[in-house]
Amino acid sequence: MPYYIKKKKSDKPKKRQASQATFVKKLDKVYSKYIRLRDAMDGGMTRCISCGQIKSFDKMDCGHFFSRTHMSVRFDEDNTHSECSYCNRFSADHLIGYRENLIKKIGMQRFQLLEVKAHSTKKWSCWELEELIKYYSILVKKLSDEKGIRI
Repeated sequence: MPYYIKKKKSDKPKKRQASQATFVKKLDKVYSKYIRLRDAMDGGMTRCISCGQIKSFDKMDCGHFFSRTHMSVRFDEDNTHSECSYCNRFSADHLIGYRENLIKKIGMQRFQLLEVKAHSTKKWSCWELEELIKYYSILVKKLSDEKGIRI
């Protein structure tokens, strides 16, 4: 086709593929709900892994022992637990209580495996992230129905 003949523009806009960052953001949201529901008791009350306070489901965060920058353990269920907003966001020494209670909860062997995994690298593909979003969405619905918690 010669350069001076313009192509007709189609009426349909092109569908853009979502970026990896978009999938990570969506998965963070769903995964956080799942972790808080997993750790919640019937009725929606949850115990903070760092300080031990019992608060309602919506006053909790999904706390990470190894920070979210470690992509290899960002969505690892041994690394993430319900943590009150104060401990997760503002308490500088929350990891002391977190570590003690985490070892009590998962055991020293799993904690050491988590440590090794945290220091490895992981590059998530969009497909993997999309599948995890579907998986955790189903679990969130199931857990919220079982525990009687409205999201």
